[in-house]
Amino acid sequence: MSHSPPPGTPRARIPGPQQPPPPYPRIAAGLWRRCLGGGSALWTLTAWITYETRSGILLPTLILLGGFLVPVVFVLWAYERHGRDLGVSPILGCFLTGGALGVLGASLTQAPLTHPSAGMFAGLILIEETAKLAALVFVLRREPAIRGLRAGLVLGAAVGFGFAALESVGYAFTTAASPGVELRALLETGLPRGVLTPLGHGLWTAIAGGVLLSRRRLSGHFRFAAPVAGACLGVSLLHALWDATHGLAIRVVGRLTGPGMEGPLFASGYPARPSPGQEHLFALFSVGGLALVALAAVGWVRSLARRDTPWRNTP
Repeated sequence: MSHSPPPGTPRARIPGPQQPPPPYPRIAAGLWRRCLGGGSALWTLTAWITYETRSGILLPTLILLGGFLVPVVFVLWAYERHGRDLGVSPILGCFLTGGALGVLGASLTQAPLTHPSAGMFAGLILIEETAKLAALVFVLRREPAIRGLRAGLVLGAAVGFGFAALESVGYAFTTAASPGVELRALLETGLPRGVLTPLGHGLWTAIAGGVLLSRRRLSGHFRFAAPVAGACLGVSLLHALWDATHGLAIRVVGRLTGPGMEGPLFASGYPARPSPGQEHLFALFSVGGLALVALAAVGWVRSLARRDTPWRNTP
């Protein structure tokens, strides 16, 4: 005869298989694709509502989405593909800490500029690229096992993407606050630059980081050999060409269409008093120039990636 427990007595739990918690957060496969698709749709919806309502309330959301979408998608992709080998801390550390240190270094070097010149900008660009590489060294100083060309490409790109996200947002806010800039013109130039600008900084720091980590010693010490200096000089040249496309586009459009497009060679804001036709031509030439520089960097990265090395080398 079975005896049932009195009412109100809690039932005993049936023990089941116990699994230890995962040592790292699990991210579903293909999350970066869903983030890219959903983020792009959300940005498009925000841009459409902002344009239709002519309201400035959504401008911060529009700028932040445009500036961080591609960098965040890259970080998710890098974690999904290489997170087990590199670890979460180096990837996020390079993106957040490295990007922030790079922006701070760039801001400190650009602050004293009163009468900028091409030579001065060349020196500042070299300092900026060196600062991003130094940020990569700072983040990986306690990760002696991480070395190799491909590890440097991924983690260097993470530093560059973090830098690009913060810089793009800063420039976008500055442009939006400029007098006489319409929302349509901001969207016309901001969308392509939001897609291409992270590719510029991400690729440049990936190149320098790949060369640097490919020559890292087994003890974890970094070797700043001649190839590392050559990579810094090369990516600085690409950076200078990238920055010059804005001013070159203004000059070319001014030559083709007449007055109304004045600006220095290394300007970052939108040109003043353009006509609608000049706005379209300016967007075409500036974005086209950025695409050409990005293609050159992609070719360099592909040539480096052919020299594949293991993610981690054990002493």
